[in-house]
This record gives sequence, structure tokens and C-alpha cells, in this order.
Amino acid sequence: MAAMPSAASIVDETLSTTPLVDGHNDLPYALRTTAQSSVEGLDAPRPELHTDIPRLRAGRVGAQFWSVFVPSTLTGADAVLAILEQIDTVHRLLARYPDVFELAHTADRVREAFARGRVASLLGAEGGHSIGGSLGALRAFARLGVRYMTLTHNDNTPWADSATDAPAVGGLNEFGRGVVAEMNRIGMLVDLSHTAESTQLAALEATSAPVIYSHSSCRTVCDHPRNAFDTALERLAANGGVLQVTFVPKFVSNAAAAWDAARNEAFDGGAFPWPQDVAAQDATERDAAAEEEAAHETARRRAWEREHPRPSVSIDDVVAHVEHAREAAGVDHVGLGGDYDGTDVLPTGLEDVSGYPRLFTALAERGWSRGELAALAGENMLRVMRDAEEAAAEPI
Repeated sequence: MAAMPSAASIVDETLSTTPLVDGHNDLPYALRTTAQSSVEGLDAPRPELHTDIPRLRAGRVGAQFWSVFVPSTLTGADAVLAILEQIDTVHRLLARYPDVFELAHTADRVREAFARGRVASLLGAEGGHSIGGSLGALRAFARLGVRYMTLTHNDNTPWADSATDAPAVGGLNEFGRGVVAEMNRIGMLVDLSHTAESTQLAALEATSAPVIYSHSSCRTVCDHPRNAFDTALERLAANGGVLQVTFVPKFVSNAAAAWDAARNEAFDGGAFPWPQDVAAQDATERDAAAEEEAAHETARRRAWEREHPRPSVSIDDVVAHVEHAREAAGVDHVGLGGDYDGTDVLPTGLEDVSGYPRLFTALAERGWSRGELAALAGENMLRVMRDAEEAAAEPI
């Protein structure tokens, strides 16, 4: 009687034949704020980042949606310009390392790039503020390789409600529904991460193509507003879309979410800034008094963290979300969107992009079959891309 294959061998076979599609990586923004958007040196270890080429290879990443992002406090033409600069960063990244990365506009191109040993590269615009209220800008982004747009970021747009802002338009207004229709028409995926539940349900009602959550987890497992309720997941399954489970500790662990809320409350309710945002502040715009105040604030926050240690978060916390999403939406509607270089800490075992095989091994050890692992890795996302391409009236 033949021996049962090991979890490691199942994972190796899966990731050798199916491109692992990660839905969200903020490397372009991290490079913008810490390296003046330079793409040099990524073929060597970059410990200050979550992502570099050696760790992408170790993580078996086959396809990556690179997030082109600027904070939602930037609006109008300023936001459009900053997003164009982020798109330029991604294109320079691909040109600098042509033996590693390959631009992929379609599901078929993803498979072709993967077969050539490249990391198929796609772009996702994080936040509807990035188009400055212009459908022309939306179409221009699509022509430059942007394959999805997240309808909001942390703040509402004038036409869609965010999960972390006060309701304003009741989900989507008429222009918001027009944005969804135009994205359907040109074959761009509608991304519901960051949006309010009302926006999610409105978009699911309005769309004529499958939608995604590029980096969200399950509200039933962790009660954070960035996560999706089971009601939306059930609708997502009917729509044919995919929830790409994210790894951000406060989105996967109730203990981490409570710790983060307590930290924000301790500092006058203000959200703790990303390390990249702090690094991005132009020192020439701060006088000596401001510099001293900033240093004092940093020291105060670090002291608070020493007195209130972060809760431990692990691969098992992420596994709980993957398995709940499988239960709520079905195995054909689950994927992964790590949010690397978009958060300050990550679960133990998933500290950087090299950790994906450990997550797949943990799932294989829990009985996930090769077919289920392949669906999670990339088959589900590639199906959604193909369906959106086929539904498009005038694909770009």
C-alpha cells in the first residue's frame, strides 16, 4: 500500500503547478516613503521591508497584485498624480528585474508568466479617492495595468462609504453605482476591502461581474470593521467572487484588535501612524520644536507599548479565518491577500512574504486536499479575473 503523501509534498506540488496569487502588497508605498521610490537593491535581503526578491522566491509567490496607494487624506488631482507616481514605481520595478517580474493584464498572462518562472505582476488601486472623481482617470489607470480598485480606503469617498468612517451616502450613490458599472464594462475588478457593509451589499447588487475583497478577513472570527460579515460572504458566493484573507493582526485576532483600540484610545483616539508615514515626513517642514514634540510622542508611545505588550498572533489565527471563509462562502471563494509592507507587525510564522508555504502546510496538516489548496492559492482568483474579462463589454 502506497504511503500517503506528506503535507510538505502536497504543498510543494500545489505551488509548483498553481500560481500563488497574493491580492495585496504595499511595497510600492513602502519604497515611496522609505527609499524615495528607488527600486534598487531588491534582489538582496531588505530586512527593513517585508518584501524582497529572495523572500518572494522562498514564499513561492507566483503572482502579485502590487498596491498603488496614497492615504485617503490626499484627494482630487493630487491623489491622481500620486497614484500615477506609484504606478511608475511598479513599472520601474518590472523593468529593473525583467528575469523576475512580468506584467500580466489577464488570467492567461498570469499563467504564462508563471510557466516562465516569473512573478506575474498586476496592480490594484487602493481607494476610490485615487481617481479624483474622474472615470477618465479610472480608464487611464486600467490602461496602465491596474486590474482592481478598492472603492474606499479608511475615509469615505463622495460616492461610497468606508468601513472606518461615519456613513454618508448609504453605501453607494448614483455616481458610485456608475463607477461599478464602468469597472464592469472595462474588465476592472471591484474590490470591497475597506468598504462599509452597506457599500459591499450595494456593490454586490449593482455589479454584473464577480467582485473581490483584496485583503480582508471574517467578522465572525474577529470583530473588526475591516472584516466581512457572513451575510456579505454568502452574497459573495452567489456572485462568484473571492475573499482574499489578510494577515494583519488586528484583523485576525480579537485580542490584537482590542490592544490596537486601547493604544489608539490612550493617544486621544488618534490612530497610531504607520512607520512609513513617520519616515515620510519631510524634516525640512518641521522646526526644532516640532522635532522635539515628535520625538517626545514617539518615546511616549514606545513606553506605553512596553507597559502593554502586544498579544501574540500566529498562523493558527489566520487559519481560523481561511477555514471560516471556506465554511461561509465555500472553498471556491477564498484566496489570500497578505497586506505585506502595509502594516507594522505580522503573525508569527508569517512575518514576511516567505511565510506562505508555512500557511499552506498548516492547512494541509488539517486535511486540506491538493485541489482545495490550489483553489485557495490562485485558481479561485484566476477564475474571477477570467469571468470579469469575459463580462467586460470593452476590456482594457
